[in-house]
Amino acid sequence: MDFCRAMQGIGPAFLLPNALAVLGRSYPPTPRKDMAFSFFGLSAPSGFTLGAVFSALLAERLWWPWIFWISSIVCFVTGILTYLIVPHDRTRGQRIVKGLNLAQVDFWGAITGVFGLVLINFAFNQGPVVGWPTPYVYALLIVGFLFVGAFFFIESRASDPLVPIHYLTKEVGLVLGAIACGWATFGIWLYYLWQFWEELRGISPLLGSAMISPTTVSGAVAAITTGLLIGKIGPSWLMFGAMTAFTVGTILVATMPVNQVYWAQSFVATLIMPCGMDASFPAANIMISNLMPPKHQGVGASLVNTVLNYSISIGLGLAGLLEMRINSDGTKLLEGYRAAWYLGIGTGGLGMVIALTAVLTEHVDKGRSKTSDRYEQREKS
Repeated sequence: MDFCRAMQGIGPAFLLPNALAVLGRSYPPTPRKDMAFSFFGLSAPSGFTLGAVFSALLAERLWWPWIFWISSIVCFVTGILTYLIVPHDRTRGQRIVKGLNLAQVDFWGAITGVFGLVLINFAFNQGPVVGWPTPYVYALLIVGFLFVGAFFFIESRASDPLVPIHYLTKEVGLVLGAIACGWATFGIWLYYLWQFWEELRGISPLLGSAMISPTTVSGAVAAITTGLLIGKIGPSWLMFGAMTAFTVGTILVATMPVNQVYWAQSFVATLIMPCGMDASFPAANIMISNLMPPKHQGVGASLVNTVLNYSISIGLGLAGLLEMRINSDGTKLLEGYRAAWYLGIGTGGLGMVIALTAVLTEHVDKGRSKTSDRYEQREKS
């Protein structure tokens, strides 16, 4: 199981940054690029719903291992089609391979960065299971932070760094911070919503798939709207709107009664949350892509992808800690779930603050730029 889960992490780690790098290098900063990134973001809710529906059908009507066998077959066929369909330059690829110099590979940066992230992740998710007072939990957490500190020290002095530190500007930090808060909220919202439906309302996985399916429709609307608006109001404002959607969607599920009809709050929440997903993901990638040079488009996409997935894991680890503290004897399921959702509301609210800070920072920078241009014009005249 650990090996299989590791493969499920390596797959997206290879797939998403490379796909986004191809998009980032294929399109200049134009409305067409905005729409391409927005439609890419649509793959998350649509793919999730498709997988949930067919998994539930296979589990109830056939045999649950077919869920994984069919998924493997589909991935294998898709991989072959990708090689045949996605354009690639063989000559350029040969030059890259011939010119590869192992001395340019930042091995120490990769080792310290990966070890640090893995140890911190493990500590945050193991703490709720065995208890934070367990010595190895907080010891590994401390060691993980030391590795992360070593990573930034190495990157600041490396000739070919894995992550160019000089590109981690204030704007990049605000974008990544907002993404971390928003998607931590989303992970908490989604996991405990399914727990709430199945454990407290007693619904089947197939019915749950039907109940989550509105995310596909609202996600499509949000993706198209994001592509149209991002060039007009700017990605920073869309990021703020996404954080607001994450927060409001979590408030709705955190306050709904157990015996309430689905259409009252659950349905509304499934319509609102994809607005956060399909606005924040393309907005963040476009902002990072525009701040990075063409050769570092993959680095920018990797940063967004890493922060996004890592924040989901860390957020669930903290939510699990709260849930187990509230529901320590197993008799307070609802209180435990709501405690986790309240944490999600807090992280979503923090994301709103960070996104609003990014908006204000962008506004101040534009004002300074205009003032500087006017001053230069006066000097020339």
